[in-house]
Amino acid sequence: MTGMEIDREKNIQRKHSTYQSLDETFNIQKETYRGQQYSQIYFARLHLMRTLLYSLVTDWKPHVPGKRESVVCTVLGLEEGKECIIVGTLYKHMKLKPCVLDEYSKERSAVPLVKPHNFMHPDDHLVLEDESGRVKLGGTVLSPSKYVTGGVVALHGKETTAGDFLVLDVFEAGLAPQIEPQLNSREDKYVVFVSGVSVGSSTSNPLQFQLLVDHITGHLGDDQEQGIAAEIVHVLFAGNSVEIPSGLLNGQNLASKDQSRLSEPVQELDILLTQIAAGVSVDIMPGSNDPANFALPQQPLNRCLFPGSRAYNTFNLCTNPHCFELDGVRFLGTSGQNIDDLKKYSEARDELEFMERTLKWRHLAPTAPNTLGCYPFTDKDPFLIESCPHVYFVGNQDKYGTRILNGSEGQLVKLISIPKFCDTGIAVVVSFCMLL
Repeated sequence: MTGMEIDREKNIQRKHSTYQSLDETFNIQKETYRGQQYSQIYFARLHLMRTLLYSLVTDWKPHVPGKRESVVCTVLGLEEGKECIIVGTLYKHMKLKPCVLDEYSKERSAVPLVKPHNFMHPDDHLVLEDESGRVKLGGTVLSPSKYVTGGVVALHGKETTAGDFLVLDVFEAGLAPQIEPQLNSREDKYVVFVSGVSVGSSTSNPLQFQLLVDHITGHLGDDQEQGIAAEIVHVLFAGNSVEIPSGLLNGQNLASKDQSRLSEPVQELDILLTQIAAGVSVDIMPGSNDPANFALPQQPLNRCLFPGSRAYNTFNLCTNPHCFELDGVRFLGTSGQNIDDLKKYSEARDELEFMERTLKWRHLAPTAPNTLGCYPFTDKDPFLIESCPHVYFVGNQDKYGTRILNGSEGQLVKLISIPKFCDTGIAVVVSFCMLL
């Protein structure tokens, strides 16, 4: 044990927690790419969600005339004027949605046609699709501004003379079943969430990050501050921990000085993470700017990047999305790509409302693979939410936000929007007592 670690042990006596990673769903190990396309992940998503929605149809619309078999039909089985329920995958036709073919168009506009942050247009409309076909959706019940391509819903309505489906009501899956939190005691413990540290960027403040590390490790403040630090049992870095200078990654051979510039941010991050991992459990997730694969689910960062931190068994390299249990409390979250993509193709009051929708749709990334890159799975959709978490977090957002979401079956979820640390200097601390 080094002198620094001995000093730390003298200062604070930390509480302990039971940690279990649940990232098996997001690990790409036995998957083999054989040139498959993305239709199979959509089929898997529709099959699983349709089975779930079919089981809930009777309770949703008990007054719809006819037997269940006749009430629920496919798109191809629609009859004009007859009320029925159809289940399928939504497709959102967007006038301003970027198309890769436009880059090769001979007639290109000199003026940008869209705002870079959102592609919504008043003429957008929704289509429902299943294996048998697709039908355009009409009416005012289903708002195109709320929904995105990829969501699976049940719709009650009837076919019109124009061949559209007039939606009278919409049914979403709602929150998944939730396990009871198995807290061993009512003693207070804390989990720290940090995202967007961006070590190496022009906006990153090394002193600010070091002060955060010193606070977590109990090297700042009086006895009361150190007492709070002793109750921190877990620290999670939710993506975008480093920022590699983009000008260096141009496909050319790097000079020695450029190679050093490329590795310096990761080395600095490792030094700081080592200080934390020496005293408390640490999870680090990859983000869109980190040296990891681009498509979701992102696989853990390579251990060779962290020679100092990996020496501790408290240091955990995780996937994005990331799911784990701490003392029986289930945490689920992402580094922010899923919410950032929803912002481009739909509208909401804030990030927390986007988060609510993904939970109610039971899908972490409904826009994948349409506008959000993901691996072409063949027999499953790993982003389906089968068990409702107690804490749902999303990193790299513009501002901090939190809300309690209540489910129809007693589910209780704490939503947390984690801001970018390099821009705000804010880390989020969650108390276990608040989850009881």
